[in-house]
Amino acid sequence: MNTSQIRELFPILHQEVNGHPLVYLDSAATSQKPISVIEAVKHYYEYDNANVHRGVHTLGSRATDAYEGARDKVARFINAKSTEEIIFTRGTTSSINLVASSYARSVCQEGDEIVITAMEHHSNLIPWQQAAKATGATLKYIPLQQDGTILLEDVEKVITDRTKIVAITYVSNVLAVVNPVKEIGEIAHRHGAKILVDGAQSTPHMKVDMQQLDCDFYAFSGHKMCAPTGIGVLYGKKALLEQMEPIEFGGEMIDHVDLYNSTWKELPWKFEGGTPIIAGAVGLGAAIDFLQEIGLDAIEQHEKQITAYAMDKLSKIEELEVFGPRNNNRSGLITFNLGDVHPHDLATVLDAEGVAVRAGHHCCQPLMRWLNVSSTARASFYLYNTEQDVDRLALALLKTKEYFGHAIR
Repeated sequence: MNTSQIRELFPILHQEVNGHPLVYLDSAATSQKPISVIEAVKHYYEYDNANVHRGVHTLGSRATDAYEGARDKVARFINAKSTEEIIFTRGTTSSINLVASSYARSVCQEGDEIVITAMEHHSNLIPWQQAAKATGATLKYIPLQQDGTILLEDVEKVITDRTKIVAITYVSNVLAVVNPVKEIGEIAHRHGAKILVDGAQSTPHMKVDMQQLDCDFYAFSGHKMCAPTGIGVLYGKKALLEQMEPIEFGGEMIDHVDLYNSTWKELPWKFEGGTPIIAGAVGLGAAIDFLQEIGLDAIEQHEKQITAYAMDKLSKIEELEVFGPRNNNRSGLITFNLGDVHPHDLATVLDAEGVAVRAGHHCCQPLMRWLNVSSTARASFYLYNTEQDVDRLALALLKTKEYFGHAIR
């Protein structure tokens, strides 16, 4: 299936914005949804809407089958050993908070270490700040090189026998850096530490394999991979999940309740208190079907081609500064600034041309300070973007230069 055929499957792309055909370059924030996902959620609400695991009636059985069927698809998609290792959450943020609030607070104490990097999204930084404050553990940072990459020799220096947890993003949502998480995990394991990988920006764009990565926890969101908002996944090794306590209590996650004590269901349901995100899970299952039909290898290759084309195109625009590594080992996004034009002003002019990009600190304020900027603009690509989209971006940037000529050095 070529890109033109893929684009036909995304209804939202066939519209005009401010009198121009839409160019959507904000998939790192959230991806658009294909017809198959929209129809799967619609079908659930029209024909199968019921609560799961509780009723014996037909709708309840169909809803349960759809919900647990989605869990099966996720387990196969990331090559988990068992569906018991797949916890449905509201997204990457909820998944990381679950580990930080349950596992970290049970294993960390004063003098222990939690290791992260300055490139982390706030969702993979603030939970560890809070866990460190609650337990007395020390938060340590792996240093960044000038281009935003990290060196394994620095990882070796930072991780020690006192390190309990290493939490790192697989792919930076600002720098486009692809981190060597497998090798970092091996270093962590040699010191007896566990590793959590933030997979929000990797899972939609490349094959991920839990057996190959051998990470202890892995978190990702559905909405960045063509699924609905509000559904995410925490993968955890079974032995670790079994020793963890839930952090949300109520219906659905209990086994036995009396007036003064309660016990919990087995995995994975002990972490899914309350009515779960059933329609979201159904949509996630449909999104996985869609991505696998296209092929993750094909998606990754397409994004590399688009990104290389965009890097070449944008590099010819004077006064445009690109952040992150310039080699091919980067993901499908480009973060940049144009002279002294504020990124919000830049994004506003681009929007007037029908080009949607992100502007701001991208939930990475410490990284912005490291880059010595307050904010940046970001164009991010996915399976439905074309070289023509990049051409439209470049033309809109040239218009921005003309409009803000006084702000270009």
